[in-house]
Amino acid sequence: MIALGWAPGLRLGIRESGGLIIVGPDPRGVFRVTKEGHVRLPAVVRQWCGLTAGDRVLLAADPRAGRLVLHPPASLDAVVARVQDEAFAGGES
Repeated sequence: MIALGWAPGLRLGIRESGGLIIVGPDPRGVFRVTKEGHVRLPAVVRQWCGLTAGDRVLLAADPRAGRLVLHPPASLDAVVARVQDEAFAGGES
């Protein structure tokens, strides 16, 4: 969590928004950055977006907003599908 300046023990809030998982500092948060500097996703959070053991995700740090955004496979599939639909909307193949 170096890019975000998050230190071990920092309290975090974790929420779902539009199929993405948003993680950010929250003084009342029940989650914390581990002593190793990791963010662990509790089972309930993984269930929000249908993640199972071994699933890969895209993590994007947003340093200006001070947050970490987790893109699960379903959200990435939706983005790729939308971009393809837009690219081929003109009837070109």
